[in-house]
Amino acid sequence: MGDIDYQALEFAYQACADQQPGASAAHRAVIVGAGPVGLSTALDLARRGTRVIVLDDDCRLSTGSRAICFSKRTLEIWDRLGVGQRMVDKGVSWNVGKVFFREGEVWRFDLLPESGHRRPAFINLQQYYAEGYLLEAARAEPNIELRWKNKVTGVTPRDAGVTVDVDTPDGPYALQAEWLIACDGARSPVRKLLGQEAHGRIFKDRFLIADVKMSAPFPAERWFWFDPPFHPNQSVLLHMQPDNVWRIDFQLGWNADPVEAVKPANVLPRIRALLGPDTPFELEWVSVYTFACERMDRFRHGRVLFAGDAAHRVSPFGARGANSGVQDAENLAWKLQLVLDGHAPDRLIDSYASEREYAADENILNSSRSTDFITPKSEISRNFRNAVLNLARDHAFARGLVNSGRLSLPARYADSPLNTPDAHAFAGAMLPGSVAADAPVADDAGQQWWLQVLDGGFTLAWFGGEQAPDARVLADLRAVADSPLAPRIVLVRPAGASWQAPAGTRGVSDTAGLLAARYDARPGSCYLIRPDQHIAARRRDTDATALRAALARAAGQS
Repeated sequence: MGDIDYQALEFAYQACADQQPGASAAHRAVIVGAGPVGLSTALDLARRGTRVIVLDDDCRLSTGSRAICFSKRTLEIWDRLGVGQRMVDKGVSWNVGKVFFREGEVWRFDLLPESGHRRPAFINLQQYYAEGYLLEAARAEPNIELRWKNKVTGVTPRDAGVTVDVDTPDGPYALQAEWLIACDGARSPVRKLLGQEAHGRIFKDRFLIADVKMSAPFPAERWFWFDPPFHPNQSVLLHMQPDNVWRIDFQLGWNADPVEAVKPANVLPRIRALLGPDTPFELEWVSVYTFACERMDRFRHGRVLFAGDAAHRVSPFGARGANSGVQDAENLAWKLQLVLDGHAPDRLIDSYASEREYAADENILNSSRSTDFITPKSEISRNFRNAVLNLARDHAFARGLVNSGRLSLPARYADSPLNTPDAHAFAGAMLPGSVAADAPVADDAGQQWWLQVLDGGFTLAWFGGEQAPDARVLADLRAVADSPLAPRIVLVRPAGASWQAPAGTRGVSDTAGLLAARYDARPGSCYLIRPDQHIAARRRDTDATALRAALARAAGQS
């Protein structure tokens, strides 16, 4: 059985209960936009128990490759949502990138040089596949209702919610939402309806994107050329995608006519110059884009929340757009669920805005620097860039200055109010606010991965030694777990230890010793990990008072 042609699918409009006379039910969460960010948010909330309405003004998925580079962190989030393996199975996995200047290679880098990780640094997968897999998961989820051809035309904030005006083929209707989440893209109608704007920088350059179907000898790597002979004085980016489709980005310059640039008579010679005269190919899709780095001043406006491109936008170099949006979804869903369940105060949602605004600023900074290096706007800048590229061939110090797109990494929320500062000394990267690192582990069911053990709720992870935890340790951990937030207790054994986890806890073995090494977790260490797999606190003991305070802080209760 072949793949579904997701670009050809159309979804039927159906009338809904809110269109009936007298309908007044308030929905807990309404999401605008059925792209990767909106669908990821919907799946996360639905699997936490919230019924979600998804409104989309179209009836189709995206066309063309669009976002194609999905990062290790995004795959880990999608693993938790049940779609990660399908993405990896279809996608092209890669860790290695190469940078070329004129005729030769100047730098090769490996984004995941160490072993012991479940997922690659990136996969390449056309956006329509990602959307299709997410959509199929959403359609199988009873807590999600998808409404196609439902265009939002009005947003009226209220003290305890939002009134949303919607236009449909049957005419307009209004619905009530406790929370409205705008995932409706860079041109966000919801943002405009609230009178909000995104501020930032528009870069005066244009790139041509071409999806080319061909059989080619290139490896599954990211290749970036500066000033190559086949496209002089400009830049080119090449990525392998599934189905023998290759994504090629050609820099055009600001003066290029976007209408003329996409005509086959102008596109085909550029591709032929790259591939040579003897490589057969078919042009599948072509587009021209101008890129921007901008964001809204605030991602929260009362009960209206913004995520993905609706909240922030970056140039495509570094794969920071869709990946950052999916990380918005992950950050938001657990917080909103706790608030809806009455387990956290409203101000926990403020931490969504502050943490993801910080992440957006980090992405914009990196993306702007990449774009300035790739597309220098002065002779001095161009001379500096070319000098760096020439030196990079032979000198390691210069390679660190080469910037063909600093590739997406998850933000560490260093100054988050949800973090508990260290009271004890630790080494390594697992600082409060950091994403939890993965590692191989095993339990009674066999080999697993650490991030599979973190189930979407709070986790108390205690690292043991050769002996089982004593009664005092267990009493401390259970005293913390006995709260409405109900953190799960996971006890980690070193390889070779045979003790079993007692009732009410889960035991895993650190089969390769990588988990303890990555967490600097000598016996007796304890980590509190948030539902979005960020570190909230860590200690060298199980002081119940301190851990309860850290748990309350991580839920915005203090």
